[in-house]
Amino acid sequence: MSDVSELRNTTHTGTLNLVLLTLATAGLFPLMWIYRHNKNIERITGAVIVSDVHLIWMAVCAGLSGSFANSDDALDPYAKLVLAVIAMVLSIASAVLYVVWAFKTKAALQAYAQREHNVTLKMNGFYTFLFTVYYINYCINDLPEAAMRQQPQAPSEHMDA
Repeated sequence: MSDVSELRNTTHTGTLNLVLLTLATAGLFPLMWIYRHNKNIERITGAVIVSDVHLIWMAVCAGLSGSFANSDDALDPYAKLVLAVIAMVLSIASAVLYVVWAFKTKAALQAYAQREHNVTLKMNGFYTFLFTVYYINYCINDLPEAAMRQQPQAPSEHMDA
């Protein structure tokens, strides 16, 4: 049985830091965080989450959508519209890939918590969909506390007066 804090100690990123770094890097940091920690999460949970190809397509879709969205002003209006539509489609594809990663990671975390630590890790599906990497990071950081909350408390001694 592994230490319940192992996953948190491996990723060691506070959720607020993750949000602030996302803002500071114009949205690139979550991709870097996922790429850096996906293998660690897979190793610790014992589950395959997504392949490297999935992660690469996340980066490609995010990068190209930003590139096409900031098209040259010298282009004619029709070309700008086409690039804007392509950027929107790529942005949606990137969001879908984030959500797929988040739900697969959610399932891996819940199975790991139950199997290794006998903890029922309750993770909200709506939050997983809406906040993806941020919610996964929050739940990873909260896992030791969730384990402590579910441990049976020793009976307290009652003092009769």
